[in-house]
Amino acid sequence: MSAASLSSSINVIRSASFVSDKSALVSNARPSSSSSAFLGSTAKLRFNPLSSPAASLRSSVVAAAAASNVVKEKQPKSSPSGSHLLITKEEGLELYEDMVLGRAFEDMCAQMYYRGKMFGFVHLYNGQEAVSTGFIKLLKQEDSVVSTYRDHVHALSKGVPARQVMSELFGKETGCCRGQGGSMHMFSKEHNLIGGFAFIGEGIPIATGAAFTSKYKREVLKEEGCDHVTVAFFGDGTANNGQFFECLNMAQLWKLPIIFVVENNLWAIGMSHLRATSDPQIWKKGPAFGMPGVHVDGMDVLKVREVAKEAIGRARRGEGPTLVECETYRFRGHSLADPDELRDPAEKARYASRDPITALKKYMIESNLASEAELKAINKKIDELVEDAVEFADASPPPRRSQLLENVFADPKGFGIGPDGRYRCEDPKFTEGTAKV
Repeated sequence: MSAASLSSSINVIRSASFVSDKSALVSNARPSSSSSAFLGSTAKLRFNPLSSPAASLRSSVVAAAAASNVVKEKQPKSSPSGSHLLITKEEGLELYEDMVLGRAFEDMCAQMYYRGKMFGFVHLYNGQEAVSTGFIKLLKQEDSVVSTYRDHVHALSKGVPARQVMSELFGKETGCCRGQGGSMHMFSKEHNLIGGFAFIGEGIPIATGAAFTSKYKREVLKEEGCDHVTVAFFGDGTANNGQFFECLNMAQLWKLPIIFVVENNLWAIGMSHLRATSDPQIWKKGPAFGMPGVHVDGMDVLKVREVAKEAIGRARRGEGPTLVECETYRFRGHSLADPDELRDPAEKARYASRDPITALKKYMIESNLASEAELKAINKKIDELVEDAVEFADASPPPRRSQLLENVFADPKGFGIGPDGRYRCEDPKFTEGTAKV
C-alpha cells in the first residue's frame, strides 16, 4: 500500500466517521457473511449490508471505524515523494523521541520498583506509547489531559519533566505533587495535566467538567482565542461503567470540546475484554449518543495521529465530542505486582511483534525521514535523561512533615496551624500518645 493510498484510506475516516449527520453515524451492525476480525481474539465481528439509500455511506462509516482493516497493509519500502509523506522529518523525530522516552522511563521504573525505591502499585505503559504520543503531541499546553492510574507516560507526553515524574514515584519533595501523589496521581497545573485517577471512570467526569470550562470561557465569558480541548484517557474496563455513559450524554448534549480515548488493551486486570463486554466494539457507544465513534489501530502512531487530528479539530471548531477506541496492548502485567500468567503467550508474542516504536522506526528509515544514526542518537539522549531523572530523584529530600497538613484545611488559622502561625505538627508534643509520624 502506498503512502498516497494510506492517506486516502484515512480520508474515509475524515469524510465518513466524523460527519455531523446523526443518521450516518448509526452502524446498525448485525451478523452477516462479511466479517472483520477483532484483533484481540479469534472471534469475528460481522456487519450486514444496509439496504437503505444511505447504505454506501454507512458502510463506509463501519469500514472506517474498524480502522484495523482500513490501513492494515505494510508501509512502502521505497521512499515516496515528500508530498505524500504522512509526517515531516521534524514531526517524526518528535514522535519517536516521545515514544522512546515513555518506554525507557517505564523500563527504569520497573528496575527502581524492584530495588525498593518505589512503593505501592506501579502500572506501566509499555506497548501503548502510540496512543499517548499520537494524541498528546498534537495538543497545546492550555489543553487538558485527564489520565488513569497508568499515567506516567501521559505526564511525560504532556511536558512534565522526567525529573519531576520520577521524583513523584520516589515520593520526594521535588515530585510534581511534592511526593504526595505517587504513581497513580500525577498532576501538573502548569502543564494542564489534571491528574491520574486510581479508580476506573473517576477521571471522566473531571474531564467533562474541564471541557465545560473551556466552552463556558469561550461562549459566556467571551475569552478571545479560547479553543482549548480536553482529552480523557481510560481503559476498556471503564467503558462498562455508568459514569462513562453519563458523561457521553452530557458531552454530546452540550457539544463539549472533549475527546474520549479508550485505550483498549484487551484486558481489565485479568479479565478479558471479550468476556466482560456484551459488544466488544466500544466505538459504537459513541453513535448511540449522537457523536462520532472510531476504532483505530492503537499500535500504529501514524494512524492514531490522523484520527486524533480530526477529533481534536472537531472539538476546537465547536463541533462537539468524539469517542475514539484505540486497540492496543500492554507488554507487561497489569501492575508490577502482577505475574501476568493469565494471558496467552501466543497473544503476547503476536502483539510484541507489532511494537509501535519499531514500526515508526521502520517507516522513518524506509521513507528517508531519518537515518539509523539519528535514531540511535535519540536513544542515547533518552537513556541519559532517564538516568539523570533517577539520580535527581534519589538525591532529592523527602517531604517535610509539616507538609502533611498543607492543602487540607481551608481556614489558614484552623486546626492545622497554631496561634503562633506555625504548623501544629512541628510541635514536638504533636504526636504524643499517637503512632509515630
